[in-house]
Amino acid sequence: MPYIPAEDRYEQAPYRRAGRSGVLLPPVSLGFWHNFGGDRDLADMRAVVRRAFDLGVTHFDLANNYGPPYGSAETNLGTILRADLSRHRDELIISTKAGYDMWPGPYGDHGSRKYLLASLDQSLGRLGLDYLDVFYHHREDPETPLEETMGALAQAVRSGRALYAGISNYSPERTRQAARMLADMGVPLLLHQPSYSMFNRHVENGLLDMLADIGVGAAVFSPLQQGLLTDRYLHGVPAGSRATEGRFLTEDQATDQTYLERARGLQEIAASRGQSLAQMALSWVLRNPTVTTALVGASSVAQLEDSVAARENLEFADDELEAIDAFAVDGTGARR
Repeated sequence: MPYIPAEDRYEQAPYRRAGRSGVLLPPVSLGFWHNFGGDRDLADMRAVVRRAFDLGVTHFDLANNYGPPYGSAETNLGTILRADLSRHRDELIISTKAGYDMWPGPYGDHGSRKYLLASLDQSLGRLGLDYLDVFYHHREDPETPLEETMGALAQAVRSGRALYAGISNYSPERTRQAARMLADMGVPLLLHQPSYSMFNRHVENGLLDMLADIGVGAAVFSPLQQGLLTDRYLHGVPAGSRATEGRFLTEDQATDQTYLERARGLQEIAASRGQSLAQMALSWVLRNPTVTTALVGASSVAQLEDSVAARENLEFADDELEAIDAFAVDGTGARR
C-alpha cells in the first residue's frame, strides 16, 4: 500500500527558528550518520523515515561519506524518498555535507571549490534531487583559503543546487569570518553544526553566544554522545552494540567507572522528570534557544519515538540544572 502520512504530523512538533532566518526546524531531527548505510536493511530504514515524518520530523541530515560504504546513506534515502515522500519534497529540509575523505586523490577531501561542487553534484545524483535545502562544509580546512571555500558554498546557492549554506565543526572565530564572507557574497549562513552533549560542552565556551550574536542557528550532533547518554551501557556492553564494533565508541569508554557513575546519576535525575536518560539529554541541549535542533540517529522505530518524545518536556528548574551540572562534566567518555 502507498504510504500516507499522518494528518496530525504538524500538530505535534513545536518548531524552532534557525537563527534570524525564515526556516523552522523540528526540535529533534533525523541524522543519517549511523544506521542508514549499505549494511542495514532497507525496510527497517524505510520504517524509521516514515515514522519520523508522521511525528513531524521534517529535517533529514546527511553527509557525502555517511555509510558504510561512502555515499550509501544518501543512496538509501534517495530510494526512500522516491518510494514514499516524493510528493512531500516541499515539506522537507534535506541537508548534506562535504569536507572529509570521499574519493581517492587530491580532489576528494578538504575544502576546495573543485571538491565541494563536485561532491554536491554527486550527492544530488545519489539522492535523486534537483536541489538541497542546506549544503554544509563539514570541517575547517586550514590549507584552503576560507574565501575559496565560502565562495563554493555561495556558488552552490546562487546556482540553485542548494537553498542555504551551512558549516560544521568550525571554531567561533572562523565561524564569524565565514558568516561575514558569505554575507558579503549575498548568501547568509543558516546553520552551524557542532557536536554538543552533557559530556561534550565545548560549544558553551563562546560558540553558542557568538551564533546568537550573528543570528545563526545551531543543529547539534551527537547529543547522546554515541549512546553513552542512553541506558544502553549502564549495565554492561550488549553484544552487537556500537562499542563492540569500536566505531566512534570503544568498550573502554563504555565501561569506564567515572562515566558510569555520572551517567547513572543523570539517569536518576531523568527518572524524577519522567524521562529516559536519552530524552533528558536531548531536552538539555535544547534548553538553549540558539540550539535550533538536535540530530539523532535511530536504528529502530522505538528508538526514534523515544528520542522524539524529548520535545514534550523541554523545561528545567534551576535546581535540576544545578543537579545535572554535578554529573554533566565536559570530557566524560572521551577517548584517551
